[in-house]
Amino acid sequence: MDLAEETDLLRKIPMFAKMETSKLKLLAFASEIVSFLDGDVVFNSGDSADFAYVIMDGAVDIITETDAGPVVTGTLQQNQLIGELGLLNNTPRIAMLVANGNLQAMKITAEMFFRILRENSEVALDVIRMLSDKLTRSHAQVEFLQRQVYQQDGV
Repeated sequence: MDLAEETDLLRKIPMFAKMETSKLKLLAFASEIVSFLDGDVVFNSGDSADFAYVIMDGAVDIITETDAGPVVTGTLQQNQLIGELGLLNNTPRIAMLVANGNLQAMKITAEMFFRILRENSEVALDVIRMLSDKLTRSHAQVEFLQRQVYQQDGV
């Protein structure tokens, strides 16, 4: 894939759609396209968070360890940003991500990610919106699980 194709793919991702072409080219040039096969681990819980990915093609499953073993707690699709929480918080990964089918992703270093946010307020706002959406979904999931526990315990 050449620089022009990578730039065109980036423009299709909502958070990058409003970026200037020159900045998209810089992002494409400074990033790395990586591929994973079905079942490959993208990263493990506890890994250092020194990069994020944008899913260019394919999907990843979010795997959480429980007492009963690993559980798929979500799936992320094409054009979604993954791994940004660890970058923003400077904390290790909180879950394992596994390729669900063949996966192609753009690997963005922490340095480039923060540069994009500093230089592009629209991108920063989109990241805030994505984080807000993730928080809302997580809160709804916690409430659902709490209701299940209360029903099982007869409370």
